[in-house]
This record gives sequence, structure tokens and C-alpha cells, in this order.
Amino acid sequence: MVVARQYISKQNLIFSPSELIRIQEESMQTLLQSQGIHHITLNGADRKTSIGFWQDILGMKLIFEQPNLDDETENHLYFDCGDGRTVTVFTNESRIGKKELLDTSVGSVHHLAFWVSQSTIRVAEKKLKERNIGSSGIKDRGFMDSIYFRDPLGLLIELASYKFEPPLGYTHGQVLENAHKLRLSRGAKNIEDEDISNALISLSNRGDS
Repeated sequence: MVVARQYISKQNLIFSPSELIRIQEESMQTLLQSQGIHHITLNGADRKTSIGFWQDILGMKLIFEQPNLDDETENHLYFDCGDGRTVTVFTNESRIGKKELLDTSVGSVHHLAFWVSQSTIRVAEKKLKERNIGSSGIKDRGFMDSIYFRDPLGLLIELASYKFEPPLGYTHGQVLENAHKLRLSRGAKNIEDEDISNALISLSNRGDS
């Protein structure tokens, strides 16, 4: 006999998979609508340290720089992440870069994740090691592969690569949304390969109808 698992919230309330889906759908009452990440801005050290990591290690081209318009004692570097969106860094030549573990208190940034190809993530550990950058090695996250390491100032960086391509006309997010519902229905704790595979089949069949 197969028994569907129930999920316990932090408030010790028990929800069935169908109830969780209903709660998620009812909570979608938004005030404003974002259209994606525009840019991420970091407090950096000096210009050389920032360019040496974001451009020379991660391949994000420095596309322009100008003064920080809110504090003109700082420079403002703009790096292209690869899709036209930017990571920007405030720098000051009087600041010295020093790697240290950053604050992980409530409200702080845990890590930044950047999308790479499967080919890139397969060689990332070796290439990082050649530059004396330690890493976690590849971790299988069910629907994606990840590798973690730190930037010169201690910020945790993730390179992430999806293990699937969505059907024509659909996004990665739509595949994951459907895979999430499938994993709830089978009582699994996280999305796994079979959920992604079945979500791809489901969305592809919709497109054929």
C-alpha cells in the first residue's frame, strides 16, 4: 500500500501535497510584477581585484565604468553576465581585498548563482584548481548540477547548469513548476530526474494538442 507523505511547516501544521498546491495558488496575489533580475551590485575592493575575478575568472566582460553616482569617491564597474544582464561592483583604490567568511545573518546574501553550460561545469573544478581556487566539486541537485567556490572577498559563488532543456515554447521555470507538483504527488522531498522527465513529457504533450 502506498501512503502519500504529508509535509509539516515551521508552524507544525500538516499539509497534504494537494493542500500545499492550493495554498501556493491562493498566495499569488501580488502588488507589483517584476520582469527578471535587472542587475546585482556588490561592494568590492580595488578595481584590479574585481576585474581579475569577474572578467578573468568568470568571463564577464567589463562593458563600462563610471563614478558611483551616490558616492563619487567610488568607481562603479559593470560586467556582462553573459545574457545582457549585469553584475556591478563599487570599487575604491584605497580598499584592500581580503578573503573572509561573510555575515550569514538573517537578511544577508547567502550566495550568487550563475548559469553555465554542462560542458563548462564539467571542466570547472579542474580549471579553478589550476588557478588555486578551491571548490566543492560538482553536486547533483536533482534538476541541475552545481559547483561552489568563493570570490576574492569571501562571497560564495555557485555555477549552476540545468540538466534539461524545456520544450519549445516553455521556460525552465514552467518545467520546474510542473516537476514540483509531480514530486509532491509522489511524496518526494525534492525534485528528481523522474519528475523532470515526466514534466517534459506533460508539457510536450500539451504543445502537441
